[in-house]
Amino acid sequence: MAATSEAVVNPAHVETTKKPPARYWDELQDGKDDNKVGKDGEQTGETLPQKHVEKAKKRKNDEDRGDAKKFISGKPDPFPGPAHISKDRMQKFKRRDKTKKIPRQHYKLKDMMARSDEVSEMAQKQAARIDLLLPEDAGFLEGDEDEDTCTISQEDISDAVDITSASKYFDLKLSQFGPYRLDYSRTGRHLLLGGRRGHIACIDWQTKRLMCEINVMESINDVKWLHSEAMYAVAQKKWLYIYDSNGIELHCIRKFNDVLRMQFLPYHFLLATVSATSFLQYLDVSVGKEVAAINTKTGRLDVMCQNPQNAIVHLGHSNGTVTLWSPNQKEALVKMLCHQGAVRSVAVDKTGTYMVTSGMDKKLKVYDIRAFKPLKSYFLPAGASCLSLSQRGLLSAATGDIVQVYRDVWSTPVTKPYMAHRVQRTVWGMHFCPFEDVLGVGHGEGFTSMLIPGAGEPNFDGLDSNPYRSAKQRQEWEVKALLEKIHPELITLDPTELGQVDQATSQQKHQDRVQALGFDPLAKEKFIPRYKKKGRSSAGSIERRKRQVANEDLRETVQQSSEDKMKIEKERKEREKKEVLLSSKKSALDRFKK
Repeated sequence: MAATSEAVVNPAHVETTKKPPARYWDELQDGKDDNKVGKDGEQTGETLPQKHVEKAKKRKNDEDRGDAKKFISGKPDPFPGPAHISKDRMQKFKRRDKTKKIPRQHYKLKDMMARSDEVSEMAQKQAARIDLLLPEDAGFLEGDEDEDTCTISQEDISDAVDITSASKYFDLKLSQFGPYRLDYSRTGRHLLLGGRRGHIACIDWQTKRLMCEINVMESINDVKWLHSEAMYAVAQKKWLYIYDSNGIELHCIRKFNDVLRMQFLPYHFLLATVSATSFLQYLDVSVGKEVAAINTKTGRLDVMCQNPQNAIVHLGHSNGTVTLWSPNQKEALVKMLCHQGAVRSVAVDKTGTYMVTSGMDKKLKVYDIRAFKPLKSYFLPAGASCLSLSQRGLLSAATGDIVQVYRDVWSTPVTKPYMAHRVQRTVWGMHFCPFEDVLGVGHGEGFTSMLIPGAGEPNFDGLDSNPYRSAKQRQEWEVKALLEKIHPELITLDPTELGQVDQATSQQKHQDRVQALGFDPLAKEKFIPRYKKKGRSSAGSIERRKRQVANEDLRETVQQSSEDKMKIEKERKEREKKEVLLSSKKSALDRFKK
């Protein structure tokens, strides 16, 4: 019988045991055991006192807190700290330069300005980080080799794009009540049409849903949405009317008569109007009161636009000038001679940097508003009757029944249009839709919606202008906007002046104090001699006492001035002594003197 022996079993390949993954509790257990027991149960490490062990643990915990964040596995974060932001991206969202240092004694103001700089820098970094999350990007129309994009028709573009984009190109045939003026809401969702012969229509143009349609039985000069799509203003033949989105008349404002053009300032809740009687008027729609009425004394006003950056109103006149206005002054802030003939249209880009004008001299000019100097000048054979600038800087110019769109008009010389389209009759109104590559054109036969690739801003601010907001969100936004409303007194040509410190002189402060109190608190009271008896208050003795007091005051003044002169003379002599001492010292360059 064979003797029993231990068989040697070679494990198969599939049975090989893998090393288990490391766990943080295993590392802690191994570290504890290493200090106590070694091989064959012998104690290898020296036992430390309990007090020293606790101190070591505390020190290690403090170091772990100071290090970068660790995962459960115990490994350190390979990318500790905040993510790096490039300088170019930071420069893109730069708000303002750091404020200059002020004297040490104004420690409270210095601390306040330091905190303001920190908040501004933090907002700049947050905006630069969030910019990475914006998924959409603007694209432009690019033709094939040796192909001009202006020869591509709207039908070709609508056939090439997707169904949703193709539905944004359409025509509304409204020949009975035209020509039409139009306006898009700030969210770009709703369209307002106003016909010359009294027809008004509110449309959700993306879904083609008609909100309201009325006829006021009176000629219409202009239409404008107010702070939301729930209200709009109509400049009719005689007065200014306010309607809601259901077509119900809310107000008839008879102070605003013969209105020709309107502009709405969204952050101030101001409706600016110009009339045929040469008046520029501002209406606060939040309280329904007239803020300012300015007589420009320049004749009929039918050319108007606003600067979105600083809320300054630009007016074009028949003598070729463009004037800039604020509700705080009765005179024009700036007067610019732009054309040799009458100004036909004015447009300002969203950054408030460039202004584009067209005139009867058939010229299209681009101005830098910061320096009030012309940058480019283009000649159009028939001139431009209507101008509009998109959010991405595309310029649309209407010449008769032809609409031309130009690209980069202020950076490079333009020789040909970016796109062109012919409508059925003469263009009367034109406007780019916010956040969409769409240009709305109102003409004698109705309305045309054109596809202009690269015109709209691809990413919108959901807290400011959200095209997809619900009725509840719109109500919440309206309440917050009213609470944050900017007062008309803050409208200035340079908005950065509002954040600067007004360093008034002591003389100006004293004058303001005298004007507020009604008297000069520092002025000396006039000396009136006290009445004395026994013949000592005769006319001669009173005059003698007055002269004596006046001589004493004069003596003090002369003495003070002489002391100041002596002090200045003493400082001059000391300065001369120092210069003589410095000049008497020899230098290494004295050997070159002749």
